[in-house]
Amino acid sequence: MTGKTVLIVDDEAPIREMIAVALEMADYDCLEAENAQQAHAMVIDKRPDLILLDWMMPGTSGVELARRLKRDPATAETPVIMLTAKGEEDNKVQGLEAGADDYITKPFSPRELVARLKAVLRRTTPKGIEDPVDVDGLELDPASHRVTSNGEPLEIGPTEFRLLQFFMTHQERAYSRNQLLDQVWGGNVYVEERTVDVHIRRLRKALGEKHEHLIQTVRGTGYRFSVKV
Repeated sequence: MTGKTVLIVDDEAPIREMIAVALEMADYDCLEAENAQQAHAMVIDKRPDLILLDWMMPGTSGVELARRLKRDPATAETPVIMLTAKGEEDNKVQGLEAGADDYITKPFSPRELVARLKAVLRRTTPKGIEDPVDVDGLELDPASHRVTSNGEPLEIGPTEFRLLQFFMTHQERAYSRNQLLDQVWGGNVYVEERTVDVHIRRLRKALGEKHEHLIQTVRGTGYRFSVKV
């Protein structure tokens, strides 16, 4: 798997299914939403890596949703590709001005869609974030979505993976539970602070005796990732 999750937003189920099949064959994970309200909730809860967004939907349009996402600092960096039957130049300009990173006119081929999606992800992924990180034999590879301990694969859930990736790329600094919620969960107001403690315990258990000591509790503050005792 690529480790990337794509949210497909379209009010027509057959189109969502067609896109999902194409993306899953290209090793992407897919989420689906049939309207803007459902899509916005999924963006906040699931933090997809990219959004494929239909222009014309009942109620709130795709363009309106794109504007809303780009105005919110928590979702502004999530890339958006507009999918629409509108092919006129002024419509394309309107979509791009709303914050879309690319614009694909229906009908399109699955191969074109996957190629454009890969191109947008390459442009919008911060430099270095896809590089493997190795600390004392604990290696995390974002590209393959694998974690190994001295070469042995570890079973780690998706939230624990994001938490570990954040820790390994932000070493030797203490973070409060609220800061971790913002960075890893995206500031989801429905997640309580104690949820962090639950996932920290799961992460330590997954890391095992060799590496659980790297996740350190900082009394009165929160947690840090450190090779120092």
